[in-house]
Amino acid sequence: MTMLDQLSPPAFSICVYCGSRPGHDAAFAATAAEIGHWIGHHRGQLVYGGGRNGLMGVVADAALAAGGRVTGVIPRSLAEREHAHRGCTELIMVETMHERKRIMAERADAFIALPGGIGTFEELFETWTWRQLGYHDKPLGLLNQGGYYDALIALARHSVRNGFMDSSQMQLIDVDAQWQPLLQRLIAAAGFGAPVRMGAI
Repeated sequence: MTMLDQLSPPAFSICVYCGSRPGHDAAFAATAAEIGHWIGHHRGQLVYGGGRNGLMGVVADAALAAGGRVTGVIPRSLAEREHAHRGCTELIMVETMHERKRIMAERADAFIALPGGIGTFEELFETWTWRQLGYHDKPLGLLNQGGYYDALIALARHSVRNGFMDSSQMQLIDVDAQWQPLLQRLIAAAGFGAPVRMGAI
């Protein structure tokens, strides 16, 4: 990245929620790398949890390698466990998980959740809830790669059928099995028009 690139604002900023483990299927890591490369290649900024492990590290490394900015936000207490990524363009150390998630939300124009565990689920649901309550109006996407989130989606629909949610809440999240059209829609919904070429990696 050149000095001019570092000083100029990114074309867009997207927060990626994903696992601190790679998962058993190598396709998850491959997709995380493609997404990171896509963000960097299109002069975007990746905002994420600041770790170097699992899919988190994969997406960050790919974004950096492609010339993108990477802002990592990690609690000091997790810096060793999640191997804080010292190569980030900006690594923000915070004291609490609440502060971590607040800063990630503030720095992002849109959010996307990749496969992950309970930490990813929690981030996804909190961001979804915040949008429902009007704390933000930023687009949120769920990458249902290989049907990974089928059961979670089924649970949400079950909640709708039982009267604890309604269809308007379901419409607040954009679900797709393919990452490229999903990212394109999220960036457009965030107000950046069509800044990238479809299919460009």
